[in-house]
Order: sequence, then C-alpha cells, then structure tokens
Amino acid sequence: MEKALVSIVMGSDSDLPVMKESAQVLEELGIGFEMLISSAHRVPEKTADYAKEAADRGIEVIIAGAGGAAHLPGVIAAMTPLPVIGVPVNTFSLGGVDSLYSIVQMPAGIPVATVAIDGARNAGILAAQILGNKYPEVRENVVKFKKDLAGKVNKKAELLHELGYKDYLKKFSSKS
Repeated sequence: MEKALVSIVMGSDSDLPVMKESAQVLEELGIGFEMLISSAHRVPEKTADYAKEAADRGIEVIIAGAGGAAHLPGVIAAMTPLPVIGVPVNTFSLGGVDSLYSIVQMPAGIPVATVAIDGARNAGILAAQILGNKYPEVRENVVKFKKDLAGKVNKKAELLHELGYKDYLKKFSSKS
C-alpha cells in the first residue's frame, strides 16, 4: 500500500528514536505512512493546520508521540475527526509518567488512544488493526503478524521444556 494512510507526528526530533518503531512496524505490515515534526507549543498554528487537513489528504489514523507536557496528541485530537493514538515518550525528569498522564487524561469528547511509555511499536500495530477494518489486505497482514508472534513464543516454550530453565538461561543470557 503506497499511499500514506497513517501519519506519525512527533513534537521533537529527540522523539524519533522511539517513534521510528511505529514506522518500522507499518513498513513490516505494508502500510504507507508519513512522518512530521510539529510541536503543539512551538508551532501551534502549523500543528493545528496539519491536524485539520490530514483527513482531506487521505490520512486515516494519526500516531502522535510527545514527552514532558505531551500536549501534541490532545491538540491534534481536538482538531481532527480521525482516530489519534498517543505515544508517551520517556523523559529524564519523571521517566515518562508525566507524558503518560498528559496524554491519557483527556477531557470528555476528545479521546486519544494511549499506549505504554515508549510504546510506539504497539501504536503502529493498533493503527494497522484500525485500518484492517477497511482494508482486507491490511487485516491479512495483521493476522499473519500475530501468527508469527505466536509461533515465536511456542518455539521458545518448546526449547525451555527441552533444555530446562538453567540451560535455557545459559543459552540466552550474557550473564553466565
């Protein structure tokens, strides 16, 4: 799917190491996306204009990551009819709890789906699941993705049973 259906927005380039996880999973699932840096505080008009125009440009889901005061997801949600997924980014001062509270405690009428602190990968998966309601090929990719996850867990479970916990830990631990 070439057309951008998801927008990944972050308040600062310092959020990119976290937000790249959304981009990577969307690439894995074959979903087109765009990325943007736009601060709710430093360039509020740009952020508002972007949010207001996103649906008309074909965007269907917005993933917004921010740290600290973390108002970006809420500001975007206030300006668009699209679903917004907020990613609280870890901060030095409060470990991302400040970001989490800022994003998850939205007022009635302005929902933001919120994932874990630094949970950008899950945000990408959630965006894919939302899109899968409309696009059968996306749904198929999500189903395959989840089957692959289950297969990995089952292989680990078999190996643990085969080796026992001590040998399993020796095999996979750098702390011998």
